[in-house]
Amino acid sequence: MADLFSSDPPERQKPKSGAPLAAAPLAERLRPQMLGDIVGQHHLTGPEGAIGRMVAAGRLSSIILWGPPGTGKTTIARLLADAVGMRFAAISAVFSGVADLKRGFAEAREHARIGTRTLLFVDEIHRFNRAQQDGFLPFVEDGTVVLVGATTENPSFELNAALLSRAQVLVLNRLDAVALAALLNRAEDVEGRPLPLTAEARGALIAHADGDGRFLLNQAETLWSVDLSEPLDPAALGAFLQRRVAVYDKDREGHYGLISALHKSLRGSDPQAALYYLARMLTAGEEPHYVLRRLVRFASEDVGLADPHALAQCLAAKQAYDFLGSPEGELAIVQACLYLATAPKSNAAYRAQKAAWKSARETGSLMPPAHILNAPTKLMRDIGYGKGYAYDHDRAEGFSGANYWPDGMAPHSYYQPTDRGFEKRIAERLAYWEELRRAQL
Repeated sequence: MADLFSSDPPERQKPKSGAPLAAAPLAERLRPQMLGDIVGQHHLTGPEGAIGRMVAAGRLSSIILWGPPGTGKTTIARLLADAVGMRFAAISAVFSGVADLKRGFAEAREHARIGTRTLLFVDEIHRFNRAQQDGFLPFVEDGTVVLVGATTENPSFELNAALLSRAQVLVLNRLDAVALAALLNRAEDVEGRPLPLTAEARGALIAHADGDGRFLLNQAETLWSVDLSEPLDPAALGAFLQRRVAVYDKDREGHYGLISALHKSLRGSDPQAALYYLARMLTAGEEPHYVLRRLVRFASEDVGLADPHALAQCLAAKQAYDFLGSPEGELAIVQACLYLATAPKSNAAYRAQKAAWKSARETGSLMPPAHILNAPTKLMRDIGYGKGYAYDHDRAEGFSGANYWPDGMAPHSYYQPTDRGFEKRIAERLAYWEELRRAQL
C-alpha cells in the first residue's frame, strides 16, 4: 500500500522480478520492495516490533492486520511472505466464496507436500460471514496455511472469537503528516520533478489525505497528469481536486469511536473538543437524531441534578431541530452540546439508579409498610392498611420523617448528591431533613 513507501531515494530500492512496470500507477510503482522501506508502521516492522521479531526468527504466526485504508496491509503481507520464503496466495472476501476458499486450501496442501508453506492473505476478511470464518480454523490449526487477514473494521466486533484466539491482532497506524510528506518526497524522486504546489497547498494536500497514503499518491499523480502553468495555492488546489470524504461508517468503528470521543469530551468539560467531534459526526453524515439521543442520555447520566436545565436544553434542541431541519436546526444541537460541556457534572443520579435497581432485584416482592398503602376497601382498612399514615403537609416543616421502607429492610442511601451546581442545594436540603428525622426519634 502506498503509505508504506520509503522516503529513501530510488537507488535504495531493490527491484524484484515482480517489480511494477513504468506504466503502472504511481502508487504501484512506489510499492516497497523490503520491509525496511516501510514508513509509518515502525512499531510493527522495526526490530522490536511484532513483525520485525517474526521475520528475525524466520517463523510466522497467523495475524490480523487492522488499520485504516491505505496503511499498507496488502504490502506487509506480500513482504512477509518474501522475507521468510513462503508462497504468497491472496483472496478477497469481496469477490471470493466457499469454492475459492476450498481451492485455495487444496493448493496450499499440495505445496505443503513438497515442503513449501503458504501465507494466505485474506483482504477485507471481516466481510466473510461467521460460518465462512469458521472454515479457516482447521487449516490454520494444522499449519496448512499461515493466515494474514486484513480489515478496516474492529476485529473484536467483526471476527469470530475462535478465529481471533488463533491469530495475533496487529494495529496499523493512520499515517501522520511526517509520513505523508515522506511519501510525496519519494514520489518526486521517482517522477524527477516537484509537485506543482505552493508550500501551503502542499500542506493542504497532505491534510486532505486523512492519513491515507494511497489516496495522497493518487492525488499527486492527478496533479502531474496535467500541464499547470504555475504552482497551485490552497484555493486553486481545492478547486482542482475533489476533497476527500472523511471515513465514517455509521454502523462501524468510526461511529462508535467518535460518539465515545464526544461523550468523554463533554464529561471532561472541554467544549472545544466536544464541538469538534460533534462536527466530525454531522459533517460525515451522521443522523442528527442519533446525536440528539446521545446528548439527552448524557444530560441525565453525567449532568443530572447538578443542572436540571441540561435535560430541558437537549429536549428543546430536539424540538428545534425537528422544526427547522438541516442545516439551520443543527445550531440548536451545537447549543445543547456547549451547554452540556460547560454545565457542572454529576453522575449521582446514574449511580443511584444502578444501586436502586440492584436492591430491587435482590429484595424480590417485599411489601411496602402498611401505613403507606391505600385502603379503598373495608377489609383493607381492617387489616391495617393506611393506619397511622402521617400526612406531611399537616406538619409544620412539611416533613413527617416517617419510615417508607418495607418491613425487614433497612433504609438505603442510593442518591448521594455532589457539592456541584444545583446538587449542592439538594445536599443541604437532604441534610436538613435528616436532622428533622433524627430529632423525631
